[in-house]
Amino acid sequence: MKLLMKVVFSSILVMFLSNVMNGVHVDNFTTSIIVAIVLGLLNIFVKPILVLFTLPVTVFTLGLFLLFINALLILLCTKIVGGFTVDSFFDALIFSTVLSFLQSIMYRLINEEKK
Repeated sequence: MKLLMKVVFSSILVMFLSNVMNGVHVDNFTTSIIVAIVLGLLNIFVKPILVLFTLPVTVFTLGLFLLFINALLILLCTKIVGGFTVDSFFDALIFSTVLSFLQSIMYRLINEEKK
């Protein structure tokens, strides 16, 4: 049930950000649910591999390279999911940063309500 709530909240955030940001476009709510699921799967399976291969750069930049990796995952998600487009790398960088920040707030609120 908690996983379903996270997917729904993530899809709501994706729709919200697509309405707020000019460079991010989502066709409908169903597409935002698919985007949330695909981003979750990319974060589980692809991100650890990218982090491992780019570990020296990540350490050298004190972790800031992880923002670049998150933006790459957003751009990869646009290639996988039809109806989800991001205009530029900069838009993907801002989108991924704001989405991660808002997700952490929402997940914290979900966990506090369950206690």
